[in-house]
Amino acid sequence: MNFHDAERLLGLLRQDGFIAVDDPKDADLIVFNTCSIREKAEQKFLSEVGRLRRLKKQEPSKRIAVLGCVAQQQGKALLERMPHVDYVVGPQNISKFKEVLSRESGVLIEDNPDIAFEEIPAQRAEGVSAWVNIMYGCNNFCSYCVVPYTRGRERSRPPESILREVRELVSQGYKEVTLLGQNVNSYRGGVSFPRLLEMVNSVEGLERIRFVTSHPKDLNDELINAVASLQKVCEHIHLPLQSGSDRVLRLMNRRYTYAEYLKKVEKLRAKVPEIAITTDIIAGFPTETEEDHQATLRALEEIQFDGLFGFKFSPRPMTKASKMEGQLPEEVKAERLSEILELQDRITEKKNRALEGRVLDVLVEGPSEKDPRMLTGRTRTNKIVNFYGDTPRGSLVKVRITRGLRHSLQGEVISGSPSGRHI
Repeated sequence: MNFHDAERLLGLLRQDGFIAVDDPKDADLIVFNTCSIREKAEQKFLSEVGRLRRLKKQEPSKRIAVLGCVAQQQGKALLERMPHVDYVVGPQNISKFKEVLSRESGVLIEDNPDIAFEEIPAQRAEGVSAWVNIMYGCNNFCSYCVVPYTRGRERSRPPESILREVRELVSQGYKEVTLLGQNVNSYRGGVSFPRLLEMVNSVEGLERIRFVTSHPKDLNDELINAVASLQKVCEHIHLPLQSGSDRVLRLMNRRYTYAEYLKKVEKLRAKVPEIAITTDIIAGFPTETEEDHQATLRALEEIQFDGLFGFKFSPRPMTKASKMEGQLPEEVKAERLSEILELQDRITEKKNRALEGRVLDVLVEGPSEKDPRMLTGRTRTNKIVNFYGDTPRGSLVKVRITRGLRHSLQGEVISGSPSGRHI
């Protein structure tokens, strides 16, 4: 979501003749698009912007802007703490950034009730896949999460606006879209999220549809059926579990039990047998016991996720969890996270090795970053595949998997232009 915010910011600035440069020393305007979902990201930003104090002193005409969630969270206090910063703009007000630039300095962190109706241009990198916001904000108030306080309440874009953007992307050569929202399956833009998927599925020239992120409490049979029946909707879902302990899930205000989560996973796999399921896990939530931690490890063993993003609990301002008693030592959180990641690495590698010999449909993204002699692409289940060939970017090819690795697959092309629905 932050990456896409940056794309839209670049689109706005391009209208005024700005071009991106690689070195802050060459810039008239330096923009930090910040994330505060974890303390590490916030501290990294503060360190980076602090280094620019000397550059600003040497060249007072340079302007420095802070956008995103840290800007929303700190507001005017950020200007007081770092007086070399000129502008502070929250994530709901990207569309008004040019207006703020017309002033010598400014802070804009007010709630923006019109955000879902604003048409903001985006300067996207060349590629085959594009992000499309379908909603903004979140109403869930998980006890550890700062998002409702920094991005506001849920607001859904009208489906006509979303479809217009998707059609434009297809006309520009994009083959795949990823629909974005803090909780896409609570989309309420006049139609349900499964109905929106049907509408996007009908866009001619589009090959694949992905979406992130889904909240387990809102994953219903209608959405499961949509994933199963809509040809362009990929067989992959990111479904954050966060913990395998019901006690911890209650403290997190997740509003489901592990048994309820598991039942939905079983429904998904019954309807879409090839589906890849990835998740998020928080290690070391306040008061988490060794028994709670073991429940999470058992959940990973039972569900067999294709991959996960794991994080140590990070207390965030304004959240209930930051004020809870029973905060765990960093070394305990680190040890538990290490156990979670090591277990999931073994599971992921085993699942990838099981794909050896299979023929999968791969959307070619271009040269591999690690080995430019190879091409890279993704399966419908969002697995990275590296292979030799000279197939143009954006092509769909059939690839036989020759080797399953921990974080990717290797394969060989057997033909181009697949038809029908495969992995």
